[in-house]
Amino acid sequence: MSLTIYSTLSGKKEVFTPREPGKIGLYVCGITVYDYCHIGHARVLVAFDVISRFLRSQQWQVHYVRNITDIDDKIINRAQENSEPYTDLTSRYIEYMHEDEKALGILPPDTEPRATAHIADIIAMIETLIAKDYAYQAGNGDVYYRVSRFAEYGKLTNKDPEQLLAGARVEVDSAKEDPRDFALWKFASEQDVGWDAPFGRGRPGWHIECSAMSKACLGAHFDIHGGGPDLPFPHHENEIAQSEAANGCQYANYWMHAGAVRLDGEKMSKSLGNFFTIRDVLKQYHPEVVRYLLISSHYRSPINYSEENLVEAKAGLDRLYSALRGYEDVPATSLSDLSGSEFYQKFVAAMNDDFNTRVALAVMFDLVRALNSAKGGADAEPLVGALKAMGELFGLFGCAPDTFLQSAGESDMAADAVEVLIAERAQAKRDKNFARADEVRDQLLAAGIVLEDSPEGTKWRREG
Repeated sequence: MSLTIYSTLSGKKEVFTPREPGKIGLYVCGITVYDYCHIGHARVLVAFDVISRFLRSQQWQVHYVRNITDIDDKIINRAQENSEPYTDLTSRYIEYMHEDEKALGILPPDTEPRATAHIADIIAMIETLIAKDYAYQAGNGDVYYRVSRFAEYGKLTNKDPEQLLAGARVEVDSAKEDPRDFALWKFASEQDVGWDAPFGRGRPGWHIECSAMSKACLGAHFDIHGGGPDLPFPHHENEIAQSEAANGCQYANYWMHAGAVRLDGEKMSKSLGNFFTIRDVLKQYHPEVVRYLLISSHYRSPINYSEENLVEAKAGLDRLYSALRGYEDVPATSLSDLSGSEFYQKFVAAMNDDFNTRVALAVMFDLVRALNSAKGGADAEPLVGALKAMGELFGLFGCAPDTFLQSAGESDMAADAVEVLIAERAQAKRDKNFARADEVRDQLLAAGIVLEDSPEGTKWRREG
């Protein structure tokens, strides 16, 4: 089962060929840390978390790099608004970002470079571009990339430079030779945030930061570059132009972009003011419900964020957790022992097909149906072990089934109160007072508590 990846660069699925056998260098554009992370950020973070987990499970040696942009005009402006040093602002929001990632079960990348730690690398790359005539210093002290010198500009988004210019917000600046040119270095006075460089004091532009950090961490040429849906132009297009001009080689072999998160059909973004922060969402929903929602669609597909879809995600996760009840002590099967499992083979085939989590989840539900039929028999435990192994690859099943199924949701009835009513119902049934037993069941259902009777007793869960 060969790994295939849809590359934005070619516009089609390609059989993945690593630069070095068995190894993958993966760079993903991370967060600009001036505010809380929102659910759109979570979509990208979770998508590449699942991708890196799966690749490692298939014995790929992955070096996953996800950067932090900790110097940027937005950061400086926000710090000035707050009357605080920009370093205090970024330190605080980096800590918040890590808290959000941990809450969502997102594993840390292997390397997490910060732009401010790579200023020397940025300056060196700009010097190279100036020496090669791909960059110039304007009269205002800024250094710009000369787009007209890079013949392949626009190859990622498959449009010629004139089309890109017409469709993009290009910073108007009379100091530029060409309105398409973009800033590599922005002049800064002694009173402004900045660093000394051969071409004058200043701070880096956004695009050059990623080119310098990816090269420092993975080399001039690496396997996969990923990011969010808003990055192909101009950010990634500009990264390609400056990196390939400076380094004289192809930048990344494959380009992966996660789909957008939408709210009522509109793109969710800070600029539109229609975004939800991760921590606000997690006040209402269990982290695994949010994670499940984000992986229930293919990573390239847009997701519609809505209460209805979150309730549906909770219901899907309830089905998975309910199947594991009674098997808390059964461990996840070692992946090396799953090669003979038909379900696992189908799961891996789905994930090798451009990381199709939607199809892989469908395989897990096929397994649940088989498990529910086999419960109590000798075939059940191997199915449980396989289901847990698949769930762990998706970052699920971090709770005991009862802990998840009984966690606070729409119902705010305390667990102790639920147990008291269940005990009363059981006594009513023993007394053959079936009318009272039915009243208790209806009372609990009205409070969002679903009872599940079995020969072993009564289990309960909260509705999504």
